[in-house]
Amino acid sequence: MSARDLIEGEALLDDEEDDESFDEETGESRRKTNGTNGVNGGFPDSSEEEDDDDDEEAVRAVREGFIVDEDDDAEIRSERKRERKKRRREEQEPVDEALDEDDLYLIGEKVEDDQTQESRFKRLKRGHKEDTRLAHGLPDIFNSDDEEAEVDRRPDRRGAQDEFEDFIEEDTFSDEEREREQDDEEVARPTRKGVPGYHISDASGLTESALDDLREAFGDGSDYYFALEKEEEEQEQDQEQEKHLDLKDVFEPSQLVEKMLTDEDNLIRHTDEPERFQLARKPYKNVILTPDQFKDEAAWISKLLFPKRRIQADLHGPFQEAIGKVLDFMVTEDFEVPFIFQHRKDYLIHSLKRPVGRDEQGNIEYEIDATKLLLQSDLWEIFDLDLKYRALVDKRNTLQKTYDNLISMSYITSDTVFNAMLPAATSMEELQDVQDYLYFRYSIKIKEMNQANASVTNGDSQHRRKAISRTLFERVRSSKAYNMVRAFGITADDFAENALNKGVRNYTEDPTEQPDDMADSMVDTDFPTGSHALKAARMMFTEELVMSPKMRKVVREYFYESGVFDCFRTEKGLKKIDEQHPDYEFKYLRNQDFNQLARQPEIYLRMLKAEEEGFVDVKMRLLDTETIREKLHKQIESDNFSEVADAWNKERKAALDEALARLSKIMARSVKEHFKLECENAVAKTCREAFSQRLDQAPLKPPGMKKGTAPRVLTLSNGTGIIGRDPVSWAYVSDEGHVEIGTFTDLVVGDKDRDIQDGKDVAALVEVVQRRGPDAIGISGFTPETRKLHQQIRTLVDKKDLRGPVYQDDYEHNVSDLLDVVIVNDEIARLYQTSDRARTDHPGFAPLTHYCIALGKFMQDPLKEYASLGRDLTSIIFTQGQQLLPQERVLKSLETVLVDYVNLVGVDLSEANNDAPTARLLPFVAGLGPRKAVHLLKVLGSQGEIMKREDLLGVNNTLAAMGPKVWSNCASFLFLPYENTEPESEPLDNTRIHPEDYDIARKMAADALELDEEDIKAEVDENGDGAIVRKLFKDDAQDRVNDLILEQYAEQLETISRQRKRATLETIRAELNDPYEELRNLFVMSLSTEEVFTMFTGETKHSLHSDMIVPMSIKRITDDHVDGKLDCGIDVVVGESELSDDYSTSVKSLYSLYQTVRVKLMNVDRKNFSATASLREEMLKRPYRRFNDHMHNEWDDRQEVDDKKLLEEKTDAGGRAMRVIKHPLFRPFTAKQAEEYLGSQNRGDVVIRPSSRGNDHLAVTWKVADGVYQHIDVLELDKENEFALGKTLKIAGRYTYSDLDELIVNHVRAMAKKVDEITLHDKYRNESKNGTEDWLTTYAQANPKRSNYAFCLNREFPGYFHLCFKAGVHGDLRNWPVKVIPQGFELQKNPYPSMRDLTNGFKLLYQNMQAGVRR
Repeated sequence: MSARDLIEGEALLDDEEDDESFDEETGESRRKTNGTNGVNGGFPDSSEEEDDDDDEEAVRAVREGFIVDEDDDAEIRSERKRERKKRRREEQEPVDEALDEDDLYLIGEKVEDDQTQESRFKRLKRGHKEDTRLAHGLPDIFNSDDEEAEVDRRPDRRGAQDEFEDFIEEDTFSDEEREREQDDEEVARPTRKGVPGYHISDASGLTESALDDLREAFGDGSDYYFALEKEEEEQEQDQEQEKHLDLKDVFEPSQLVEKMLTDEDNLIRHTDEPERFQLARKPYKNVILTPDQFKDEAAWISKLLFPKRRIQADLHGPFQEAIGKVLDFMVTEDFEVPFIFQHRKDYLIHSLKRPVGRDEQGNIEYEIDATKLLLQSDLWEIFDLDLKYRALVDKRNTLQKTYDNLISMSYITSDTVFNAMLPAATSMEELQDVQDYLYFRYSIKIKEMNQANASVTNGDSQHRRKAISRTLFERVRSSKAYNMVRAFGITADDFAENALNKGVRNYTEDPTEQPDDMADSMVDTDFPTGSHALKAARMMFTEELVMSPKMRKVVREYFYESGVFDCFRTEKGLKKIDEQHPDYEFKYLRNQDFNQLARQPEIYLRMLKAEEEGFVDVKMRLLDTETIREKLHKQIESDNFSEVADAWNKERKAALDEALARLSKIMARSVKEHFKLECENAVAKTCREAFSQRLDQAPLKPPGMKKGTAPRVLTLSNGTGIIGRDPVSWAYVSDEGHVEIGTFTDLVVGDKDRDIQDGKDVAALVEVVQRRGPDAIGISGFTPETRKLHQQIRTLVDKKDLRGPVYQDDYEHNVSDLLDVVIVNDEIARLYQTSDRARTDHPGFAPLTHYCIALGKFMQDPLKEYASLGRDLTSIIFTQGQQLLPQERVLKSLETVLVDYVNLVGVDLSEANNDAPTARLLPFVAGLGPRKAVHLLKVLGSQGEIMKREDLLGVNNTLAAMGPKVWSNCASFLFLPYENTEPESEPLDNTRIHPEDYDIARKMAADALELDEEDIKAEVDENGDGAIVRKLFKDDAQDRVNDLILEQYAEQLETISRQRKRATLETIRAELNDPYEELRNLFVMSLSTEEVFTMFTGETKHSLHSDMIVPMSIKRITDDHVDGKLDCGIDVVVGESELSDDYSTSVKSLYSLYQTVRVKLMNVDRKNFSATASLREEMLKRPYRRFNDHMHNEWDDRQEVDDKKLLEEKTDAGGRAMRVIKHPLFRPFTAKQAEEYLGSQNRGDVVIRPSSRGNDHLAVTWKVADGVYQHIDVLELDKENEFALGKTLKIAGRYTYSDLDELIVNHVRAMAKKVDEITLHDKYRNESKNGTEDWLTTYAQANPKRSNYAFCLNREFPGYFHLCFKAGVHGDLRNWPVKVIPQGFELQKNPYPSMRDLTNGFKLLYQNMQAGVRR
């Protein structure tokens, strides 16, 4: 192995290496043959050819997008089988006239060739000899002249020419073998009739007449050909089944699911229904709504949505009607949201025609008052609510079926409570209440019914059934004690009606006996004493109250009206949640109602997350429980005044109190879960709105060009580098997607007046701009240094007068503007730079170059770049609390926005067939989805370019890409460029006009051109249906459409076809004027100050603001101020008045350069990336506390004080005093607790904690990777006392620091940056050591002459990495440990400052080691 093998880093396959080739489709290696591989010299026999045909077809089917059309595949196999049968019949005809060699040998007939040969059986036994002889190697090929000459002298054994005769190698046998062969030839058999040139009679000793008599007696064998042919057909069928490869035979089930190639995926792909509808409605595909249920659904959804829309109360009727129409479009006609919003917009608008006066002729003039009833986001909510309603109907039907079965099987007669509550249930909670009631009331009956049904189903009706165990309540219900339940004088249902204040009050009746006296008369075997009977009756009455659906409804309403949330810390939370913890915001939160939490839904979700982690308990209670209890007591008590009444009222109240306690727990749990869903919906809606703003921007508009035109852009980024020291990467991206890249370093513009020359790269940048002519320059990066780059480029553009392309202004003057220098949002570029897609699109480019390319593509079309992210879209944070939602929930919400904007912009079909980013938009087109989009691309690829939208349906002799329903959904959103030179090109196919409205558009065009019926007919007869619109465009007469009075058109259409088309007519007019006009807003040329600050620093307004205490690294010290820098890159200035409390001491004696100190931020200037701070001890002693805007009764201050005292007492009660270091990162944790705390933190986050080695040591734990934490022992020197922090801190005897902040920044954070550097390297593999070695082995097998190496994390020793390498296919797998140190990396005790130095150092070390081995 040479050093060059490792330095190249990439493996190339030489042309000479033909032993194996790499299958680009499957990623597997395959063997190549050189014509001599195998028994037949590399040429397969006929059976092998057939096998290969089938195998190639199967592999080809797998390769073509992993999609196999089963019907087409079956037809192909059937046709191939027929061809083989035909070919076989043709081959059999000459066989009847010519015997093959074996037949001749068996009958003993001599062949003209005198050379003896071994029998087939013996030759098979000598297969190993032949293989050995064939594998002589390459040099033997040139020493076979004699053999070739001898082979040429051999006559044909068959006496007939064969096309492969030159490729069959004959064997030469010994004399013994020749004798055995001659013995074999003595075995003879009758030959077939009519074979010329062979005399069977000579070999058999029979005359011709004797042979004829033999044939007449026994036949010549042809009578049994039919049986042989049938047997051959059966064998062929078996071979066909064996040779047919299904995808499931090739791929793992998980791969089929990932690639969407399962049978279910194929069914979705070919079903004529929108893919999103099929997936969403899958659980409810058997739920069929009746007309009444359909009407009720509209009312149910209207009740939920109307309060959110905040429109006039008198529009509730039209609002519900609009929802009914939307449901009809979705459910009955299978129209998706974009289609409804675009082509059924009139049904979403309420128009009111009001008279405003009369015109000059005396006609009444009207004014249209239009109100948007439903927005596009409302349509998506209706779609979700429709699914929820179907779930309601499904559960309701199940309960109704159970109830009907109970009646039909005569287990019960009727139940008024069930009959009343089931139809009235409008939520899953209420349906669950009805179910609980049914299974409580008739539990024994339901068990008997299920057992009877199971017996009938299994055919065991004659067998004895198992005894059904009875519950306690069933025992009460069947005993005398149940009479006491009725003696309570009111049923649970009647009491609930009283509590709801509905209808006439149900009065409570008192019995004549005392409860104890009556209980004594109710004893039986189940309850042998009066106290037992009374207790059982009270318990039963309590259970009936708990299980009553109406009673649950009463308590649930109380919780929604007056329920509040309290947050209580747990023992775990007492220690974990300190004042620096984000959850401290609600650690002592109390009395929070729904309205307060609904304004900050992420707070409630964080509370539930903390409860899940065991930090807090979130409890819900009624705000005024006593008042509610007293109110309910009055509803259940009787109005009588007697000792008996008082005794029974006491029993009733006791049962009610117990029922309320149980119902409160049940309702609290249910309401908490329901409110959680509402908060998740609110956060998801906020995500949707934020993402919608991101997508609502067109490509950056080049000056003088039409909005929507793709610009040519030049992008630059310094990444994390320092301006003037580190290189700046740049990328030019043309409007056609071509890329040019490079780097600059010195871009400082000189000053001629001061005799300062331009930077060495200024001329190169100017040359690129002048040569390429970009429309704008984009800038972005990872640190505040990027702001300096932005200012530098702006200065360069201004002083060098760099201008964009020339264009004509409104006065038709040729002008050009200075290039715009834009700070670009880089959230997509950060994800793209290290993605597999980047390495596929531009292999070999550095990550920062990929970053620049992504910036350019984002400027050219943000929509395409967001759509290309796929599931990575959820990695972008759009709002607070987003990470608390399930990823699928977030992705679903974001995808609806993509669907909206992709259909707003449309997809060019001809471009989608050739451009991958455009093709990625297809799954979001209405009616389509990932499966149908791939199928559409496959059809387009197979038949080439299509001319009209209708061709997608399979008309005009084209292959159908979709069914009518899917086509109706997507037709107007898939456009085809109009070619005026192409007679078959339809101009309306290049517009948002749906094909169903083409006739209206043509009528409008004809009216605009003032054509009469005869002119229209003549034009259409001559030039086709699109002739009128084509003429409108040709004559440049689109402006005439604006003169049409659309109100009359709309009224005529509504009268004739009963369709509302007023808004559709406006769309048609707009499209005739400007087909597929860009409707998005202009590209965001200027990000907000907060957005730029967060992008360059990673800090938000919540994570960095005034009064916070943060570490600062000192960069400059003067007598009147100190300059420093925060970890995020912000420049900090400490003024003279904030340097020290002791003004007599010199500043330079207090601080030193590069020292890390703690400062308190006084002010943060986010626009200029600067801040002012204080070093005064008095200011640092004031701890930072998050401002909590709570009322006096919303925060438990007393509990907060008690907890602080408790922590102090626990500290004092310890075996030894717990050290407390005044530092924001100090925690009184053990090693395990530190790891748990850092588990959810980012790489590089630190915890400082006490050390078990004594008070002169500290432990620093930092997160290396997920699940990997390094514990650093810090030795303290120069300590003032036992508990004071040492003035000198040492690590491993090698590194010395003056304080903790310096240690964290210069040691831990420095190592964290090196970990980031190695994990971002091209040779890093995010897998285990075994996985990395497996990859190296596979690579070596695919590239035998190549060597490779890779890095992977060492999880056993935190802070170390494995450097695994393998020198060729025969080399051993080896690994060297790489240690991360603050200054870089350490390999074989040699330090290396960067990854480039490390990789080159490794190669030199290995080269020297190999040289030593050779010596």
